Amino acid sequence: MDFVTVYRAFSPGDAELVRSRLEANDFLVFMKNENAAMSIDGYSMAVGGIQVQVPEDQAESARALIESGGSSFA
Repeated sequence: MDFVTVYRAFSPGDAELVRSRLEANDFLVFMKNENAAMSIDGYSMAVGGIQVQVPEDQAESARALIESGGSSFA
């Protein structure tokens, strides 16, 4: 199963908000770079942010859900 990034955040709290909304809507979610970003201050920027990922076949629906969330996800 291939995962694709549907959202990128530089704040762990922002990434968690997106993850929880996706999981509440039955998406399978993987957080890439989450631990690295939380262990070293500023490392989130160096690795390109925390990547919220879902299976490739769910990506379009996940992006639509995120976009419908208004400013909470911007």
